[in-house]
Amino acid sequence: MKVALLSGIAALTLGAASPAPQKVDLLIRGGTIYTGSAEPFVGDVAISGDRIVSVSRHADVTAARVIDARGMIVAPGFIDPHTHMGGDLTSDDAAKRLVPAFLMQGVTTAFIGNDGGGSPDVAKVLGSAASKPVGINYAAYVGFGAVREKVVGEADRVPTAAELDQMKTLVANAMCQGALGLSTGLFYAPQSFAKTDEVVALAREAGKRGGVYDSHIRDESSYTVGLAAAIDEAIAIGRQGGLPSHIAHIKALGVDVQGQAPAIIAKIEAARRAGQKVTADQYPWSASGTSLVASLMPLWAQDGGRPALLKRFDDPALAEKLRSGITENLRKRGGADKLLIVEGKYADRTLADVAKELGQDPVNAAITVIRIDDPGVVSFNQSEADITRFMQQPWVMTSSDASGGHPRVYGSFARKYAKYTKAERAITLRQFVERSSALTADTFELAGRGHLGVGAFADVVVFDPETYAARATYEQPKLTAQGVRTVVVNGVVAVDNGALTGRASGRALAHQPTAGTCR
Repeated sequence: MKVALLSGIAALTLGAASPAPQKVDLLIRGGTIYTGSAEPFVGDVAISGDRIVSVSRHADVTAARVIDARGMIVAPGFIDPHTHMGGDLTSDDAAKRLVPAFLMQGVTTAFIGNDGGGSPDVAKVLGSAASKPVGINYAAYVGFGAVREKVVGEADRVPTAAELDQMKTLVANAMCQGALGLSTGLFYAPQSFAKTDEVVALAREAGKRGGVYDSHIRDESSYTVGLAAAIDEAIAIGRQGGLPSHIAHIKALGVDVQGQAPAIIAKIEAARRAGQKVTADQYPWSASGTSLVASLMPLWAQDGGRPALLKRFDDPALAEKLRSGITENLRKRGGADKLLIVEGKYADRTLADVAKELGQDPVNAAITVIRIDDPGVVSFNQSEADITRFMQQPWVMTSSDASGGHPRVYGSFARKYAKYTKAERAITLRQFVERSSALTADTFELAGRGHLGVGAFADVVVFDPETYAARATYEQPKLTAQGVRTVVVNGVVAVDNGALTGRASGRALAHQPTAGTCR
Protein backbone atom coordinates (compact mmCIF):
# COMPACT_ATOMS: atom_id res chain seq x y z
CA MET A 1 0.00 0.00 0.00
CA LYS A 2 2.87 2.37 0.87
CA VAL A 3 4.60 1.72 -2.50
CA ALA A 4 1.37 2.40 -4.37
CA LEU A 5 0.82 5.63 -2.45
CA LEU A 6 4.36 6.84 -3.15
CA SER A 7 3.95 6.01 -6.83
CA GLY A 8 0.78 8.03 -6.97
CA ILE A 9 2.45 11.03 -5.33
CA ALA A 10 5.37 10.76 -7.78
CA ALA A 11 2.99 10.72 -10.70
CA LEU A 12 1.19 13.81 -9.42
CA THR A 13 4.49 15.56 -8.85
CA LEU A 14 5.72 14.77 -12.36
CA GLY A 15 2.43 15.94 -13.82
CA ALA A 16 2.63 19.24 -12.02
CA ALA A 17 6.16 19.77 -13.29
CA SER A 18 5.25 19.25 -16.97
CA PRO A 19 5.90 22.44 -18.94
CA ALA A 20 2.99 24.33 -20.41
CA PRO A 21 2.52 23.93 -24.17
CA GLN A 22 4.57 26.36 -26.21
CA LYS A 23 2.68 29.39 -27.46
CA VAL A 24 2.94 29.97 -31.22
CA ASP A 25 1.43 32.39 -33.70
CA LEU A 26 0.19 29.91 -36.28
CA LEU A 27 -0.45 26.18 -36.38
CA ILE A 28 -1.10 24.36 -39.66
CA ARG A 29 -2.70 21.17 -38.43
CA GLY A 30 -3.35 17.74 -39.89
CA GLY A 31 -2.02 18.09 -43.43
CA THR A 32 0.20 15.70 -45.37
CA ILE A 33 3.61 17.30 -44.93
CA TYR A 34 6.33 17.22 -47.56
CA THR A 35 9.35 18.70 -45.82
CA GLY A 36 11.53 18.95 -48.92
CA SER A 37 13.85 16.16 -47.82
CA ALA A 38 11.84 13.37 -46.21
CA GLU A 39 9.00 10.96 -46.83
CA PRO A 40 5.62 12.64 -46.35
CA PHE A 41 3.64 12.21 -43.16
CA VAL A 42 0.45 13.58 -41.64
CA GLY A 43 1.21 16.16 -39.00
CA ASP A 44 1.51 19.76 -37.90
CA VAL A 45 3.66 22.79 -38.71
CA ALA A 46 3.97 25.43 -35.97
CA ILE A 47 5.17 28.96 -36.67
CA SER A 48 6.30 31.81 -34.44
CA GLY A 49 7.26 35.10 -35.98
CA ASP A 50 8.99 34.43 -39.28
CA ARG A 51 10.29 30.97 -38.35
CA ILE A 52 9.09 27.40 -38.13
CA VAL A 53 9.39 26.11 -34.58
CA SER A 54 7.97 22.61 -34.98
CA VAL A 55 7.34 20.06 -37.74
CA SER A 56 5.95 16.89 -36.20
CA ARG A 57 3.17 14.34 -36.20
CA HIS A 58 1.54 16.26 -33.36
CA ALA A 59 2.69 19.66 -32.15
CA ASP A 60 1.97 20.19 -28.46
CA VAL A 61 1.40 23.93 -28.70
CA THR A 62 -1.22 26.56 -28.17
CA ALA A 63 -1.68 28.75 -31.21
CA ALA A 64 -3.13 32.20 -31.74
CA ARG A 65 -4.54 30.76 -34.97
CA VAL A 66 -5.05 27.21 -36.19
CA ILE A 67 -5.46 26.35 -39.90
CA ASP A 68 -7.13 23.01 -40.55
CA ALA A 69 -5.11 21.34 -43.32
CA ARG A 70 -6.68 17.89 -43.21
CA GLY A 71 -6.69 16.37 -46.71
CA MET A 72 -4.30 19.07 -47.96
CA ILE A 73 -0.66 18.98 -49.00
CA VAL A 74 1.63 21.13 -46.85
CA ALA A 75 4.92 21.98 -48.57
CA PRO A 76 7.74 24.51 -48.57
CA GLY A 77 6.84 27.67 -50.49
CA PHE A 78 7.81 27.17 -54.11
CA ILE A 79 10.88 28.92 -55.54
CA ASP A 80 10.98 30.12 -59.16
CA PRO A 81 14.58 30.46 -60.41
CA HIS A 82 13.79 32.11 -63.74
CA THR A 83 11.32 34.98 -64.06
CA HIS A 84 10.91 38.38 -65.64
CA MET A 85 9.01 39.88 -62.72
CA GLY A 86 11.52 42.57 -61.77
CA GLY A 87 9.28 45.30 -63.11
CA ASP A 88 6.39 44.15 -60.93
CA LEU A 89 8.52 43.68 -57.82
CA THR A 90 9.95 47.21 -58.05
CA SER A 91 6.77 48.85 -59.34
CA ASP A 92 5.12 51.88 -57.77
CA ASP A 93 1.88 49.88 -57.90
CA ALA A 94 1.48 48.04 -54.58
CA ALA A 95 -0.94 45.52 -56.14
CA LYS A 96 1.66 44.48 -58.73
CA ARG A 97 4.32 44.12 -56.05
CA LEU A 98 2.22 41.44 -54.36
CA VAL A 99 2.75 39.26 -57.47
CA PRO A 100 -0.66 37.57 -57.10
CA ALA A 101 -0.06 35.27 -60.08
CA PHE A 102 2.74 33.65 -58.09
CA LEU A 103 1.14 33.67 -54.65
CA MET A 104 -1.96 31.93 -55.98
CA GLN A 105 0.27 29.05 -57.09
CA GLY A 106 2.21 28.87 -53.81
CA VAL A 107 5.35 30.57 -55.15
CA THR A 108 6.99 32.50 -52.31
CA THR A 109 10.40 33.30 -53.84
CA ALA A 110 11.49 34.34 -57.35
CA PHE A 111 14.75 35.19 -59.09
CA ILE A 112 14.94 38.24 -61.35
CA GLY A 113 17.52 39.70 -63.71
CA ASN A 114 17.60 36.55 -65.84
CA ASP A 115 18.56 36.26 -69.53
CA GLY A 116 21.31 38.83 -69.07
CA GLY A 117 18.88 41.62 -68.23
CA GLY A 118 19.74 42.22 -64.58
CA SER A 119 20.79 45.76 -63.68
CA PRO A 120 24.40 46.19 -62.48
CA ASP A 121 22.97 48.38 -59.71
CA VAL A 122 21.98 45.37 -57.62
CA ALA A 123 21.98 47.41 -54.43
CA LYS A 124 19.15 49.53 -55.84
CA VAL A 125 17.20 46.49 -57.06
CA LEU A 126 17.43 44.73 -53.71
CA GLY A 127 17.01 47.94 -51.73
CA SER A 128 13.69 48.67 -53.39
CA ALA A 129 11.87 46.28 -51.05
CA ALA A 130 12.65 48.48 -48.04
CA SER A 131 10.44 51.30 -49.30
CA LYS A 132 8.18 49.31 -51.62
CA PRO A 133 6.96 46.20 -49.75
CA VAL A 134 6.68 43.05 -51.86
CA GLY A 135 4.45 40.00 -51.65
CA ILE A 136 7.20 37.44 -52.24
CA ASN A 137 10.91 37.07 -51.63
CA TYR A 138 13.30 37.75 -54.49
CA ALA A 139 16.96 37.39 -55.41
CA ALA A 140 18.64 39.17 -58.33
CA TYR A 141 21.26 38.44 -60.96
CA VAL A 142 23.58 40.93 -62.58
CA GLY A 143 23.01 40.62 -66.32
CA PHE A 144 25.72 40.20 -68.93
CA GLY A 145 23.53 42.01 -71.46
CA ALA A 146 22.95 44.99 -69.20
CA VAL A 147 26.67 45.23 -68.44
CA ARG A 148 27.72 44.88 -72.09
CA GLU A 149 25.22 47.46 -73.34
CA LYS A 150 26.33 49.90 -70.66
CA VAL A 151 29.97 49.66 -71.80
CA VAL A 152 29.99 48.50 -75.44
CA GLY A 153 26.50 49.38 -76.63
CA GLU A 154 24.57 47.38 -79.21
CA ALA A 155 27.31 46.91 -81.80
CA ASP A 156 28.68 43.60 -83.05
CA ARG A 157 32.29 44.01 -81.95
CA VAL A 158 34.84 42.78 -79.44
CA PRO A 159 35.35 45.01 -76.41
CA THR A 160 38.68 46.73 -75.95
CA ALA A 161 40.87 45.68 -73.05
CA ALA A 162 39.78 48.77 -71.13
CA GLU A 163 36.11 48.03 -71.81
CA LEU A 164 36.50 44.44 -70.68
CA ASP A 165 38.07 45.64 -67.44
CA GLN A 166 35.19 48.04 -66.96
CA MET A 167 32.68 45.23 -67.45
CA LYS A 168 34.53 42.99 -65.02
CA THR A 169 34.44 45.75 -62.43
CA LEU A 170 30.68 46.18 -62.88
CA VAL A 171 30.14 42.45 -62.31
CA ALA A 172 32.44 42.38 -59.29
CA ASN A 173 30.66 45.36 -57.73
CA ALA A 174 27.25 43.83 -58.39
CA MET A 175 28.32 40.60 -56.69
CA CYS A 176 29.52 42.57 -53.69
CA GLN A 177 26.10 44.26 -53.59
CA GLY A 178 24.36 40.88 -53.27
CA ALA A 179 23.90 39.53 -56.79
CA LEU A 180 23.17 35.82 -57.01
CA GLY A 181 25.52 35.45 -59.96
CA LEU A 182 25.89 36.37 -63.61
CA SER A 183 23.02 35.73 -66.02
CA THR A 184 23.30 35.70 -69.80
CA GLY A 185 20.95 35.60 -72.75
CA LEU A 186 23.44 34.70 -75.44
CA PHE A 187 20.68 34.01 -77.95
CA TYR A 188 19.70 37.69 -77.90
CA ALA A 189 21.49 40.51 -79.66
CA PRO A 190 23.69 42.26 -78.64
CA GLN A 191 24.73 39.55 -76.15
CA SER A 192 24.95 37.12 -79.05
CA PHE A 193 27.82 39.17 -80.47
CA ALA A 194 30.04 38.24 -77.52
CA LYS A 195 32.60 35.48 -77.88
CA THR A 196 32.93 32.78 -75.25
CA ASP A 197 36.14 34.15 -73.73
CA GLU A 198 34.45 37.49 -73.06
CA VAL A 199 31.69 35.75 -71.13
CA VAL A 200 34.21 33.63 -69.23
CA ALA A 201 36.08 36.74 -68.12
CA LEU A 202 32.93 38.17 -66.53
CA ALA A 203 31.74 34.83 -65.17
CA ARG A 204 35.06 34.46 -63.39
CA GLU A 205 34.34 37.65 -61.42
CA ALA A 206 31.07 36.15 -60.25
CA GLY A 207 32.74 32.83 -59.48
CA LYS A 208 35.40 34.45 -57.27
CA ARG A 209 32.58 35.76 -55.10
CA GLY A 210 30.57 32.56 -54.84
CA GLY A 211 28.13 33.26 -57.65
CA VAL A 212 26.37 31.07 -60.21
CA TYR A 213 26.48 31.27 -64.02
CA ASP A 214 22.88 31.22 -65.28
CA SER A 215 22.40 31.09 -69.06
CA HIS A 216 19.73 31.33 -71.67
CA ILE A 217 22.13 29.48 -73.92
CA ARG A 218 23.37 30.75 -77.28
CA ASP A 219 21.12 28.43 -79.27
CA GLU A 220 18.24 26.24 -78.12
CA SER A 221 17.57 25.24 -81.72
CA SER A 222 19.59 25.46 -84.95
CA TYR A 223 19.85 29.23 -85.36
CA THR A 224 23.63 29.56 -85.02
CA VAL A 225 25.87 27.02 -83.29
CA GLY A 226 23.09 24.54 -82.58
CA LEU A 227 21.66 23.19 -79.32
CA ALA A 228 24.42 20.69 -78.53
CA ALA A 229 27.25 23.19 -79.02
CA ALA A 230 25.41 25.79 -76.96
CA ILE A 231 25.13 23.33 -74.06
CA ASP A 232 28.85 22.59 -74.41
CA GLU A 233 29.58 26.31 -74.24
CA ALA A 234 27.50 26.83 -71.08
CA ILE A 235 29.28 23.95 -69.37
CA ALA A 236 32.68 25.25 -70.51
CA ILE A 237 31.97 28.76 -69.22
CA GLY A 238 31.20 27.35 -65.79
CA ARG A 239 34.29 25.18 -65.80
CA GLN A 240 36.64 27.92 -66.99
CA GLY A 241 34.97 30.57 -64.82
CA GLY A 242 35.18 28.40 -61.70
CA LEU A 243 31.48 28.48 -60.84
CA PRO A 244 28.35 26.33 -61.18
CA SER A 245 26.58 26.36 -64.55
CA HIS A 246 22.81 26.58 -64.64
CA ILE A 247 20.92 26.07 -67.91
CA ALA A 248 17.87 28.32 -68.05
CA HIS A 249 14.54 26.85 -69.25
CA ILE A 250 16.15 23.79 -70.80
CA LYS A 251 14.47 22.68 -74.02
CA ALA A 252 14.88 21.42 -77.59
CA LEU A 253 13.22 24.20 -79.56
CA GLY A 254 12.09 23.82 -83.16
CA VAL A 255 11.69 21.16 -85.78
CA ASP A 256 15.42 20.65 -86.33
CA VAL A 257 16.25 19.60 -82.76
CA GLN A 258 13.12 17.95 -81.40
CA GLY A 259 14.07 14.55 -79.99
CA GLN A 260 17.54 15.62 -78.86
CA ALA A 261 16.72 15.62 -75.14
CA PRO A 262 18.52 12.30 -74.44
CA ALA A 263 21.75 13.54 -76.07
CA ILE A 264 21.63 16.83 -74.17
CA ILE A 265 20.96 15.04 -70.89
CA ALA A 266 23.95 12.78 -71.56
CA LYS A 267 26.23 15.82 -71.98
CA ILE A 268 25.13 17.30 -68.68
CA GLU A 269 25.35 13.96 -66.86
CA ALA A 270 28.93 13.55 -68.12
CA ALA A 271 29.90 16.98 -66.75
CA ARG A 272 28.28 16.18 -63.42
CA ARG A 273 30.11 12.85 -63.20
CA ALA A 274 33.33 14.75 -63.80
CA GLY A 275 32.61 16.79 -60.68
CA GLN A 276 31.18 19.94 -62.21
CA LYS A 277 28.05 21.54 -60.78
CA VAL A 278 25.53 21.72 -63.64
CA THR A 279 21.79 22.11 -63.18
CA ALA A 280 18.81 23.36 -65.16
CA ASP A 281 15.30 24.68 -64.80
CA GLN A 282 12.26 24.09 -66.99
CA TYR A 283 8.79 25.49 -67.54
CA PRO A 284 6.08 22.87 -68.27
CA TRP A 285 4.71 24.23 -71.55
CA SER A 286 5.20 23.13 -75.15
CA ALA A 287 5.19 26.75 -76.34
CA SER A 288 8.05 29.12 -75.61
CA GLY A 289 7.73 32.88 -75.27
CA THR A 290 9.96 35.53 -76.78
CA SER A 291 9.67 38.49 -79.17
CA LEU A 292 8.95 38.52 -82.89
CA VAL A 293 12.38 40.02 -83.63
CA ALA A 294 14.18 37.37 -81.59
CA SER A 295 12.14 34.64 -83.28
CA LEU A 296 12.64 35.67 -86.89
CA MET A 297 15.27 38.33 -87.50
CA PRO A 298 18.78 37.14 -88.47
CA LEU A 299 21.43 38.23 -85.98
CA TRP A 300 23.37 40.26 -88.54
CA ALA A 301 20.25 42.40 -89.08
CA GLN A 302 20.11 43.24 -85.35
CA ASP A 303 23.61 44.69 -85.19
CA GLY A 304 23.20 48.23 -83.82
CA GLY A 305 19.76 47.69 -82.30
CA ARG A 306 16.28 48.60 -83.49
CA PRO A 307 17.17 51.80 -85.39
CA ALA A 308 19.69 49.90 -87.52
CA LEU A 309 17.22 47.06 -88.09
CA LEU A 310 14.53 49.42 -89.37
CA LYS A 311 17.03 51.02 -91.78
CA ARG A 312 17.89 47.59 -93.16
CA PHE A 313 14.22 46.97 -93.90
CA ASP A 314 14.40 49.88 -96.36
CA ASP A 315 17.67 48.90 -98.02
CA PRO A 316 16.94 47.23 -101.42
CA ALA A 317 20.43 45.73 -101.48
CA LEU A 318 19.64 43.73 -98.33
CA ALA A 319 16.10 42.68 -99.23
CA GLU A 320 16.94 39.23 -100.61
CA LYS A 321 19.38 38.37 -97.80
CA LEU A 322 16.90 39.55 -95.16
CA ARG A 323 14.03 37.64 -96.70
CA SER A 324 16.10 34.47 -96.90
CA GLY A 325 17.06 34.72 -93.22
CA ILE A 326 13.51 35.35 -92.03
CA THR A 327 12.18 32.50 -94.16
CA GLU A 328 14.69 30.05 -92.69
CA ASN A 329 13.97 31.12 -89.10
CA LEU A 330 10.26 30.82 -89.75
CA ARG A 331 10.83 27.25 -90.95
CA LYS A 332 12.73 26.43 -87.76
CA ARG A 333 9.82 27.73 -85.71
CA GLY A 334 7.41 25.45 -87.54
CA GLY A 335 5.73 28.03 -89.77
CA ALA A 336 3.64 31.19 -89.46
CA ASP A 337 0.72 29.35 -87.85
CA LYS A 338 2.99 28.36 -84.90
CA LEU A 339 3.69 31.98 -83.89
CA LEU A 340 0.94 33.57 -81.81
CA ILE A 341 1.37 37.32 -81.31
CA VAL A 342 0.36 38.25 -77.75
CA GLU A 343 1.00 42.00 -77.60
CA GLY A 344 0.28 45.16 -79.55
CA LYS A 345 -1.98 45.87 -82.51
CA TYR A 346 -2.10 42.26 -83.71
CA ALA A 347 -2.46 40.56 -80.32
CA ASP A 348 -4.18 37.17 -80.16
CA ARG A 349 -3.56 36.38 -83.81
CA THR A 350 -1.03 34.07 -85.40
CA LEU A 351 1.42 35.47 -87.90
CA ALA A 352 -0.44 33.42 -90.52
CA ASP A 353 -3.68 35.21 -89.58
CA VAL A 354 -1.98 38.61 -89.76
CA ALA A 355 -0.50 37.80 -93.17
CA LYS A 356 -3.94 36.85 -94.47
CA GLU A 357 -5.49 40.01 -93.00
CA LEU A 358 -2.81 42.21 -94.60
CA GLY A 359 -2.82 40.38 -97.90
CA GLN A 360 0.90 39.71 -97.55
CA ASP A 361 3.11 36.66 -97.26
CA PRO A 362 4.32 35.82 -93.71
CA VAL A 363 7.77 37.39 -94.22
CA ASN A 364 6.40 40.76 -95.29
CA ALA A 365 3.72 40.55 -92.61
CA ALA A 366 6.42 40.05 -89.96
CA ILE A 367 8.29 43.12 -91.22
CA THR A 368 5.06 45.14 -91.18
CA VAL A 369 4.39 44.19 -87.58
CA ILE A 370 7.98 44.85 -86.45
CA ARG A 371 7.93 48.31 -88.01
CA ILE A 372 5.24 49.16 -85.45
CA ASP A 373 6.86 47.41 -82.48
CA ASP A 374 8.53 44.18 -81.41
CA PRO A 375 5.62 42.31 -79.83
CA GLY A 376 5.86 39.25 -77.64
CA VAL A 377 5.01 35.95 -79.27
CA VAL A 378 4.13 32.47 -78.08
CA SER A 379 5.91 29.91 -80.24
CA PHE A 380 4.65 26.33 -80.40
CA ASN A 381 7.87 24.44 -80.99
CA GLN A 382 8.62 21.66 -78.45
CA SER A 383 7.73 17.98 -78.22
CA GLU A 384 6.06 16.47 -75.16
CA ALA A 385 8.58 13.62 -75.18
CA ASP A 386 11.46 16.08 -74.74
CA ILE A 387 9.61 18.04 -72.07
CA THR A 388 8.96 14.88 -70.04
CA ARG A 389 12.49 13.53 -70.45
CA PHE A 390 14.05 16.76 -69.18
CA MET A 391 11.53 16.99 -66.33
CA GLN A 392 12.45 13.56 -65.01
CA GLN A 393 16.08 14.47 -64.37
CA PRO A 394 16.89 14.99 -60.68
CA TRP A 395 18.86 18.17 -61.47
CA VAL A 396 16.00 19.93 -63.29
CA MET A 397 13.91 22.29 -61.15
CA THR A 398 10.58 23.98 -61.84
CA SER A 399 10.50 27.51 -63.26
CA SER A 400 8.11 29.76 -65.16
CA ASP A 401 10.21 32.13 -67.30
CA ALA A 402 7.29 34.41 -66.48
CA SER A 403 6.82 37.00 -69.21
CA GLY A 404 3.82 38.88 -70.54
CA GLY A 405 1.19 37.22 -72.72
CA HIS A 406 2.13 33.63 -71.84
CA PRO A 407 0.09 31.49 -69.42
CA ARG A 408 3.30 30.41 -67.73
CA VAL A 409 3.12 33.56 -65.57
CA TYR A 410 -0.09 32.40 -63.94
CA GLY A 411 0.08 28.64 -64.16
CA SER A 412 3.50 26.97 -64.43
CA PHE A 413 3.77 25.33 -61.02
CA ALA A 414 0.08 24.43 -60.93
CA ARG A 415 0.24 22.99 -64.46
CA LYS A 416 3.29 20.89 -63.67
CA TYR A 417 1.43 19.34 -60.76
CA ALA A 418 -1.92 18.80 -62.48
CA LYS A 419 -0.63 17.60 -65.87
CA TYR A 420 2.72 15.93 -65.28
CA THR A 421 2.34 14.75 -61.66
CA LYS A 422 -1.32 13.98 -61.14
CA ALA A 423 -2.60 13.14 -64.63
CA GLU A 424 0.40 11.72 -66.47
CA ARG A 425 2.49 10.52 -63.50
CA ALA A 426 5.69 11.59 -65.23
CA ILE A 427 7.08 12.54 -61.81
CA THR A 428 5.91 11.77 -58.28
CA LEU A 429 4.30 14.26 -55.92
CA ARG A 430 7.40 14.23 -53.76
CA GLN A 431 9.58 14.94 -56.80
CA PHE A 432 7.29 17.79 -57.83
CA VAL A 433 7.49 19.39 -54.38
CA GLU A 434 11.21 18.98 -53.91
CA ARG A 435 12.12 20.15 -57.42
CA SER A 436 9.91 23.18 -56.93
CA SER A 437 11.44 24.14 -53.58
CA ALA A 438 14.31 22.29 -51.88
CA LEU A 439 16.36 21.57 -55.02
CA THR A 440 16.29 25.24 -55.96
CA ALA A 441 17.07 26.47 -52.45
CA ASP A 442 19.94 24.03 -52.03
CA THR A 443 21.41 24.65 -55.49
CA PHE A 444 21.50 28.41 -55.01
CA GLU A 445 22.30 28.26 -51.29
CA LEU A 446 19.22 30.12 -50.07
CA ALA A 447 19.79 29.65 -46.37
CA GLY A 448 16.68 28.71 -44.45
CA ARG A 449 14.48 28.44 -47.55
CA GLY A 450 12.99 25.55 -49.46
CA HIS A 451 12.52 23.17 -46.53
CA LEU A 452 10.04 22.73 -43.69
CA GLY A 453 12.16 22.31 -40.59
CA VAL A 454 12.78 23.84 -37.21
CA GLY A 455 14.50 27.19 -37.63
CA ALA A 456 13.63 27.55 -41.31
CA PHE A 457 11.90 30.66 -42.56
CA ALA A 458 8.15 30.15 -42.54
CA ASP A 459 7.47 30.06 -46.29
CA VAL A 460 4.69 27.51 -46.67
CA VAL A 461 2.06 26.49 -49.21
CA VAL A 462 -1.06 24.47 -48.44
CA PHE A 463 -2.84 23.14 -51.53
CA ASP A 464 -5.67 20.75 -52.35
CA PRO A 465 -4.29 17.74 -54.24
CA GLU A 466 -7.65 17.23 -55.93
CA THR A 467 -8.11 20.72 -57.34
CA TYR A 468 -4.66 22.34 -57.60
CA ALA A 469 -4.32 23.20 -61.30
CA ALA A 470 -3.65 25.99 -63.78
CA ARG A 471 -6.60 27.79 -65.30
CA ALA A 472 -4.49 30.00 -67.59
CA THR A 473 -4.48 29.04 -71.26
CA TYR A 474 -2.81 30.41 -74.38
CA GLU A 475 -6.12 32.09 -75.21
CA GLN A 476 -6.71 33.38 -71.65
CA PRO A 477 -3.23 33.67 -70.12
CA LYS A 478 -4.16 35.77 -67.07
CA LEU A 479 -6.39 33.37 -65.17
CA THR A 480 -5.07 32.64 -61.69
CA ALA A 481 -4.46 29.07 -60.60
CA GLN A 482 -6.90 27.18 -58.41
CA GLY A 483 -6.53 24.87 -55.44
CA VAL A 484 -4.14 26.81 -53.19
CA ARG A 485 -5.73 27.23 -49.77
CA THR A 486 -3.00 28.97 -47.74
CA VAL A 487 0.32 30.64 -48.46
CA VAL A 488 2.61 31.90 -45.71
CA VAL A 489 5.53 34.20 -46.51
CA ASN A 490 8.02 34.81 -43.69
CA GLY A 491 5.37 33.82 -41.15
CA VAL A 492 2.63 36.10 -42.54
CA VAL A 493 -0.47 34.66 -44.19
CA ALA A 494 -0.52 35.98 -47.77
CA VAL A 495 -3.26 33.69 -49.09
CA ASP A 496 -6.04 32.74 -46.71
CA ASN A 497 -8.76 30.24 -47.61
CA GLY A 498 -7.94 30.68 -51.29
CA ALA A 499 -7.93 34.49 -51.33
CA LEU A 500 -5.19 37.09 -51.20
CA THR A 501 -4.91 38.92 -47.89
CA GLY A 502 -3.03 41.87 -49.38
CA ARG A 503 -0.23 41.55 -46.85
CA ALA A 504 3.22 42.16 -48.31
CA SER A 505 5.80 40.28 -46.24
CA GLY A 506 8.37 39.32 -48.88
CA ARG A 507 12.04 40.20 -48.60
CA ALA A 508 14.96 40.94 -50.90
CA LEU A 509 17.46 38.10 -50.54
CA ALA A 510 21.02 39.33 -50.95
CA HIS A 511 23.61 36.70 -51.78
CA GLN A 512 26.56 36.75 -49.40
CA PRO A 513 29.82 37.01 -51.39
CA THR A 514 32.73 34.77 -50.48
CA ALA A 515 34.55 36.20 -47.48
CA GLY A 516 37.47 38.44 -48.33
CA THR A 517 36.48 39.00 -51.98
CA CYS A 518 34.87 42.41 -51.54
CA ARG A 519 36.50 45.55 -50.27
